[in-house]
Amino acid sequence: MLRAAIVLIALHTGAASADDTLYRALGGQEVIVRLADATIDASVTDPRITHTFDEVNVRRVKRLLADQICELTGGPCVYEGRTMQESHYHLDLTDAHFNWLVEHLQDAMDRENIPFFTQNKLLAILAPMRRDIVKRDIPAPPYQAAK
Repeated sequence: MLRAAIVLIALHTGAASADDTLYRALGGQEVIVRLADATIDASVTDPRITHTFDEVNVRRVKRLLADQICELTGGPCVYEGRTMQESHYHLDLTDAHFNWLVEHLQDAMDRENIPFFTQNKLLAILAPMRRDIVKRDIPAPPYQAAK
């Protein structure tokens, strides 16, 4: 039980894996940067979540996302951004917002031909961040298709 708690704490605090297998399976730094860029580009233009990027340095967000994925998958990068809670608290994000961004990440991984198994491994590492990003007491926004 203690061992499992230590593993969960390490994942939650962003500790990098000593094993770079997932980093390499994703395609290394070059592909991870493309994933981050494509995910944020799609999110910024998605009418469901574009407002969450108002007054945000999009280039910096892309770099931080790439660094975070790189570090969490065992790559040589170091994530130097704020905690997920610090950087998202003021945005009043719901599960829907979180899921829409994840949808863009999955689309980006599909375009890079990353195998489903590898995609799931990355998503499993990122999923615990949801609790620090989503505000539980806010209902999901109604989505209206762009006219």
